[in-house]
Amino acid sequence: MVSADVARSIVGIVGNVISFGLFLSPVPTFWGIIKKKDVEEFSPVPYLATIFNCMLWVFYGLPLVHPNSTLVITINGIGLAIEAAYLVTFLMYAPNRKRLWVLAVLAAEAVLMAALVLGVLLGAHTHDSRSMIVGILCVIANTCMYAAPLSVMGKVIKTKSVEYMPFYLSLVGLLNGGCWTAYALIKFDLYITIPNGLGVLFSIAQLMLYGFYYKSTPKKAKNVELPTIADKTLSTNVSIAVEK
Repeated sequence: MVSADVARSIVGIVGNVISFGLFLSPVPTFWGIIKKKDVEEFSPVPYLATIFNCMLWVFYGLPLVHPNSTLVITINGIGLAIEAAYLVTFLMYAPNRKRLWVLAVLAAEAVLMAALVLGVLLGAHTHDSRSMIVGILCVIANTCMYAAPLSVMGKVIKTKSVEYMPFYLSLVGLLNGGCWTAYALIKFDLYITIPNGLGVLFSIAQLMLYGFYYKSTPKKAKNVELPTIADKTLSTNVSIAVEK
């Protein structure tokens, strides 16, 4: 029979793989920025929030705070590096005003994180007290991350269209939340269970909305240009609309 530690490790590894995929999902967006050499109207806010979230979870997983949480450190450490790469890309192509704003926010996050680390390590002297302080902050931050799509869900209900709520992102979000909830329940960890359990509920709600409004979503039409008919007296291009 598989022990609880082995089961937890297996589930945690699967969770790492799924979370890694989620961290990589914005790659096409940043590849587009690199090709255009322009950030256009792109917002760095989600990535600034995610990088701070990853810093919190890395700190939470350290042996000094919450022992036996190596898999929490690995995926959030990887996420930290990926989000940093996204922000470096943004800084390379952003105008000066946006660049300075992002650098100011990153500096504020670094100062806040340093103050938190010092305050927890110097002010709390047991694993339980350190886990509770950092865990509560992680729950707040992670819940906000999972709740971010609520505005998109409101837009779906208002427009009766799922155009701006990708199905596969909602599905992967459900799998990710489910994996980390199971990981936390095998050897109970309240601070991982709460945000990921809520993430499961939010993802289920998104998928239910997707199923309800999928048929009412307007189908996009695209123009298909037929080959030019060349003649000495006539040359025309004919375009027709084709539904996807």
